[in-house]
Amino acid sequence: MSVIPRRKWWQLKWFADDDSKEDRRLISKIDMFIVPYSVLGYWVKYVDQSNLNNAYVAGMKEDLGLNGNELVQLQTIFTLGSVLGQIPFLFIMTYVPIQWLIPGCDIMWDIFTLLQYRVNSYAELAAYRFMVGWFEAAFFPAMHYVFVYADYSGSWYKGHEIARRGGIFYTGLAAGTLTAGLIQAGASSRLEGVHGPSNVLAGLEGWRRMYIICALITIPIGILGFFVIPGTIDQPNRWVVNDHDISVARKRLEDSGHVLHGKMKFGHIKKTLFGLRFWTVVTTDILFWNAGIHKNTASFLLWIKSLGPGRYGRARINELGTIAPALGIPYTLIACFASDMFLGPAWSITWCSIFNAVGLLVLTIWKVPESALWFGFATMYWSNALSSVFHGWVNNLLRDSPEERSFTLVLINLLSQSSTAWTPLLTFPTVEAPRFRKGYSFCLGSLFTLQTSTTSRLQRQTVVINRQSIATAISLASLCPWIDTEHFTSPEDTPDTPAHPHLAVITNLPYTMAAFET
Repeated sequence: MSVIPRRKWWQLKWFADDDSKEDRRLISKIDMFIVPYSVLGYWVKYVDQSNLNNAYVAGMKEDLGLNGNELVQLQTIFTLGSVLGQIPFLFIMTYVPIQWLIPGCDIMWDIFTLLQYRVNSYAELAAYRFMVGWFEAAFFPAMHYVFVYADYSGSWYKGHEIARRGGIFYTGLAAGTLTAGLIQAGASSRLEGVHGPSNVLAGLEGWRRMYIICALITIPIGILGFFVIPGTIDQPNRWVVNDHDISVARKRLEDSGHVLHGKMKFGHIKKTLFGLRFWTVVTTDILFWNAGIHKNTASFLLWIKSLGPGRYGRARINELGTIAPALGIPYTLIACFASDMFLGPAWSITWCSIFNAVGLLVLTIWKVPESALWFGFATMYWSNALSSVFHGWVNNLLRDSPEERSFTLVLINLLSQSSTAWTPLLTFPTVEAPRFRKGYSFCLGSLFTLQTSTTSRLQRQTVVINRQSIATAISLASLCPWIDTEHFTSPEDTPDTPAHPHLAVITNLPYTMAAFET
């Protein structure tokens, strides 16, 4: 197993020094296909997910008579569909080729996105939102399976190559939210009530036309996926990769310690559920999600709308609402590239959390100048910027156990997202907009708990770890800024330590971790 040393900030490189010419050719080829498509797919996913908030402030509330907590309830119904839809995909994605699964689900959620243009009641809209969530459920874990995680020959990348590519992938989230706002702004200002050649579209409100435009954007990207997603090493897409590519990919991953075999079985679940590191990862991810739910509850849009009658029109509200997701794109790229190339995941996560905490503190206080509130909302997407860094760490942490990785991949997302199905109902009820006194303080508390618990878990006294799990120890240690992984040594290099065929010793650590042999 090799450890990739952190470079100084001026020594940025896309490839590792030990990558061969064949490795670099393969990486470039996979990058050319999967990275752009992952951004496009995540982009349209969030266009179709976040457009509800834009429609709500653009006339849907008044047209459908939504005067209570219907908005947060609709958001919850979407989340429920997404959570329940992930359960079957835990097993399906290891059997059905990813290059068929992702585009097929993409087209299906597009159909239900289109149908939302014709809704006339809360119940009808709720049904469509549930189905959009159900079919969107496959995208995140399936794309991570092929793109981010080395599970069952799932990933094409090594652990240290993940975060910066995952960071590019995550820009699709902010870009999708941004695009939905711009589409709604354009529909409200230019298409509201316009009479065209079709009787179906004659006189439609701008928010209804937005759903049609979103659907027209999504379906071509779904079709494109059949031809550009490379699949997995076990189930490759022959339109994209050949036998030589697969051979090179297998060798480079096996040489770096990734296990490339197996199918997910029910027998693996018990072993994973009773493991300490599974619950450590789950707890951490739940806190991550809840520290950033304020960006998904239309809090920014509802605040802009509340600034005064007539101050901003419907189109202008949606235009201004794109400020936060627009800033989220550079936030994500900075955090992920810094993590992979010179900062490491510990400091990258730390700085993202600090910036998010500052904004949440301002929003929690609330009685501050209006400019300070604009600043507070502008920092919302720092909570999302660290997500790819965290998932890259999970990949390294579990790379010695393909069964555990596959199960954890879906379940941490499922459990974390399921927690956000009910926490917004309690903390961000629509009737309390735009103040959300409970909401912002809850997010700040989740963030504080996350930082405190992560630090306390990693400050231990001794490291004794099974040689087969050295990758796990290094991944955990990489979360701590004060630990230098270059000082990780083996028993042979430590004369004062009794030799043992199953032990590795970590030296020169101001704080050290304790781990049990597995």
